[in-house]
Amino acid sequence: MKQTILSDSFDAKSPAGADIRFLMDGPTGNMIHSTVPGGQINRATRHKSVSEFWFVLEGQGQIWRSDGEDASTVDLVAGVSIDIPAGTAFQYRCDGVSPLKFICISMPPWPGDDEAEFVDGIWSATI
Repeated sequence: MKQTILSDSFDAKSPAGADIRFLMDGPTGNMIHSTVPGGQINRATRHKSVSEFWFVLEGQGQIWRSDGEDASTVDLVAGVSIDIPAGTAFQYRCDGVSPLKFICISMPPWPGDDEAEFVDGIWSATI
């Protein structure tokens, strides 16, 4: 059995551009805390084999997702949960001055940054 405490400093940057802190990992998945600074628009990506669940903690933003047939944009505000199935193109941004913060669970565990490939999004990335 494991337990962790959210660290004060970031552990890494996601391929899309969010600042991340590692929270938990195991044989079936892993969990991170993500922070997108105010006004930042991240790079559009697609994961080859990993699916994700997100739960927004605070801030405001938007996420665009496309599976090649359907596309939608969803407001990201506290309490919203979304999924990103493997193979789905997505791009997200923080629309406010305060950071957008969310929990992200990856299934299976994140294999490394080669998992993400950059794709065309709907916004111009700021990073």
